[in-house]
Amino acid sequence: MSRSATLPPIRVTPETKAGLEAVLRDGETLTQFIEQAVCREAEFRAEQAAAAARARKALRAADKGVGRLSEQDFLAGMQRRAEAAQRRIRAAVAAKTRP
Repeated sequence: MSRSATLPPIRVTPETKAGLEAVLRDGETLTQFIEQAVCREAEFRAEQAAAAARARKALRAADKGVGRLSEQDFLAGMQRRAEAAQRRIRAAVAAKTRP
């Protein structure tokens, strides 16, 4: 089991602190709120970095011509996806309107 660590203290205006305290949930402390916010932001940034890495890899592959589709194949695939989406939407609407 590892020991806990302390994050550096941050200075905020009294208005900012009051605004933060105003949105706390019942029983939630400002420390808990800040810890959750920091963890969520770190997760978001990690996902963002991973997505950027995947995009760079896809761009390199596209530059090399790997997996490149013809314009007709691309448009046909998009048409199939659009038609499938329309079918799903129509089915969902029909299911909602049934008694």
